[in-house]
Amino acid sequence: MPKTTLVIVPCGSSKVWSKNPSAGPTIARDAYVGSPFKVNRKYAECIGDQWLILSAKYGFIDPDFLLPGPYEVTFKKKSSGPIDLETLSQQIKDRGLATFDEVIGLGGKEYRHAIETAFEGTEVDLQFPFAGLPIGKAMQAAKRAAENASGGGVAGHWMNVNADRRV
Repeated sequence: MPKTTLVIVPCGSSKVWSKNPSAGPTIARDAYVGSPFKVNRKYAECIGDQWLILSAKYGFIDPDFLLPGPYEVTFKKKSSGPIDLETLSQQIKDRGLATFDEVIGLGGKEYRHAIETAFEGTEVDLQFPFAGLPIGKAMQAAKRAAENASGGGVAGHWMNVNADRRV
């Protein structure tokens, strides 16, 4: 049986409401409008069997999740009131996310920490292919991997992403 892969994309601070305040409720895949989100979304669509967004406010959400309006919550700033890690762990159980063979997490260290902590104690193979790269390099690598993955699958993806990072 082939491996199943879930890709988790971080939400973004740039949202549709900053450009169009009257946008109203918007599905998550269209609500986040920044370049990092767009690149990560494309990567997730090319690499994963399924992809989700890790929202600092709502937790693990489907791309079609309806966001009611603007919000400014981030894992980087605890005072903004991000979702707690226990709730994220519960969402993993409730949604059956630990049934994937592999989970690829994208985003900065705060998002990686949230994903690692939430998946603690599961059998999932957690991967963070762009960990440690500055955001510009991570975006370039994600874009390149997405372009190379069309038809190449996850194995081709790993060879392309990590070709210059092997130890």
